[in-house]
Amino acid sequence: MKSATMDSESQNLRQKAEALQKMKPSHADSSLSAIETAKLIHELEVHQIELELQNKELILARSSVQELAERYTELYDLAPSGYFTLSMEGEILNLNLCGAQFLGKERSQLTGSRFDLFISVDTRPIFNLFLDKVFQTKSKETCEVKLISNGDCPTHVLLTGISTENLEQCNVTMVDISERKRAEEAEQESKDFLDKIINSVASPIFVKDVQHRFCLVNDPLCSLLNLPVEKLIGTTGYEYIPEEQMKVFIAKDQEVFITGKENINEEKLTDGTGKIQNIVTQKALYTDPKGNKFLVGVINDITEIRKKEIELITAKEHAEECDRLKSAFLCNMSHEIRTPMNGILGFAELLKEPGLNGEDQQEYIRIIEKSGNRMLNIINDIVDISKIEAGLMNLNVTESNINEQIEYIYTFFKPEVETKGMKLSFRNALPAKEAIIKTDREKLYAILTNLVKNAIKYCKEGAIELGYERKGKDIEFFVKDTGIGIPKERQGAIFERFIQADIVDVQARQGAGLGLAISQSFVEMLGGEIWVESEEGIGSTFYFTLPYNTEPVKETLDQQLATSVKIDNVSKLKILIAEDDDVSEMLIAINIKEFGKEILKARTGVEAVEACRNNPDINLVLMDIRMPEMGGYEATRQIREFDKNVVIIAQTAYGLIGDREKAIEAGCNDYIAKPIGKAELLALIQKYFKK
Repeated sequence: MKSATMDSESQNLRQKAEALQKMKPSHADSSLSAIETAKLIHELEVHQIELELQNKELILARSSVQELAERYTELYDLAPSGYFTLSMEGEILNLNLCGAQFLGKERSQLTGSRFDLFISVDTRPIFNLFLDKVFQTKSKETCEVKLISNGDCPTHVLLTGISTENLEQCNVTMVDISERKRAEEAEQESKDFLDKIINSVASPIFVKDVQHRFCLVNDPLCSLLNLPVEKLIGTTGYEYIPEEQMKVFIAKDQEVFITGKENINEEKLTDGTGKIQNIVTQKALYTDPKGNKFLVGVINDITEIRKKEIELITAKEHAEECDRLKSAFLCNMSHEIRTPMNGILGFAELLKEPGLNGEDQQEYIRIIEKSGNRMLNIINDIVDISKIEAGLMNLNVTESNINEQIEYIYTFFKPEVETKGMKLSFRNALPAKEAIIKTDREKLYAILTNLVKNAIKYCKEGAIELGYERKGKDIEFFVKDTGIGIPKERQGAIFERFIQADIVDVQARQGAGLGLAISQSFVEMLGGEIWVESEEGIGSTFYFTLPYNTEPVKETLDQQLATSVKIDNVSKLKILIAEDDDVSEMLIAINIKEFGKEILKARTGVEAVEACRNNPDINLVLMDIRMPEMGGYEATRQIREFDKNVVIIAQTAYGLIGDREKAIEAGCNDYIAKPIGKAELLALIQKYFKK
């Protein structure tokens, strides 16, 4: 600007000097005075001097401008950043040496080229958007792009663009950020590597800053909290847990920050769904090279461990309770078995007394029979509960007249109740034709009998009533007594196995404590339910329901035969008794002697097979299942190899579900369980040897 001003002033001075030169008077011009002429000459000389001075200054100014221009060009070319002048279409109008070096070509080769051709395809859209913004907004814009790889040229650059006074051009600065990007990528790789490591660890891991905000979490922690990582990083996460847990966590974290000491704590944690979990957290302090403090935590989820511990404790307590009850049950069983055995053996001994009259003899026999029945009931209860627990108890559904069953039970127990000075009554709610239902009559009888026996056992005075009512699709049976009652806290336990053994001595009565448990199982098998209403000191009422099913059922052949046995229409038979027990053998022999024309005996399975082989005319074999040398099943199989016609009836003291099927499979015709009743044995003989 200074050079231009000086050029203008010089021009003016020249023009003025030329004008004065023209006005310089000649010797012939005498119109001017000497003074005026001298004045003009002086002014001309002054202007000439000024012109010469200005010419010198102009020369110096031009030299300075040239020097500045050269220095600017040097600085422009040697600058560490690339400088470009671009058109609106992205054409390179001008650039410095560094810019040419960044692009990897001579400057002369780049002028007029499209700038975006040197940018990688994946970041080219970023550049195009950047260029549009520079021209549209007239403001400073930046972007990061990748250059096409060209030897040592930078791969990552930062572009800064700004518009110029020329609206069709803009200036763009390019800075190499390759080192920074490599550092960022290395840092990201390290972070990714760290993430992979901590995510491969099964235990939840976290890092918190001094404000208790999560800086780092792994996937197991997110799973434990049931929260995504984006809801945890940068937050405390306390908004997702109850306040009391938050206070505990803050206190423990702060303790580590203050003391710098590691701590291990068992804590309660509520996850994002509200589920409470048991955890053990190990927390330690970490200080980075800049002095920043962080809390590093590792969590072990012990929820399942604590759950298993509780289950083990519960199981242990249950096992101890079962062991206690079973021990008490065994003691009770000892009493229950020894008591009737004492009556049987004691009065059997008394029967040997000389001079015993007939009345005493019959009384002793009656006591022996009563004691035997009592023992048999106990054994039957044990067998029944064993079948129930093993899932081997089956149903035998037939038509049953519930009026007749109620009346039979009433008639059976009436003398015993009246002997205690009490009253027994019954109530049948349906007429005879409507009282026939489809059920297992033996199990119904067992349920009612157990309930009435309990009522008699726990009543000292008053009355007992049994009966039923129709309730919609069910029959509701009841047994009501005025006995001692059941405490409310024990009413839920009375249907458990062996619970009789757990009653205190002042309330304990004769029995194994299995009756109600068996009754409940039978009721449930028959499709009903059982419950009790009781008040201590006033009495109890037991209720149970059965479906009111009146569909007719045909009687089986066995049932028909059992109701029509006659002992006078069977031919005399040749019978083999295969039995190793002397008493059982004698009892069977006495019961069948009226049918036997000849009775053979075998003490082992081997002897039974030989007896049948040597006596092909044997009509009937009563085969004990358990014998020495060879069991009854194997003996039967061998007999069937040479004799397909002889009738073989298995007899056993096991009496378990499945024994009949095993016997039939082995080749037996039928099966009878000990103790063998005379009527039942005669019914079987009638079945196979009726004239």
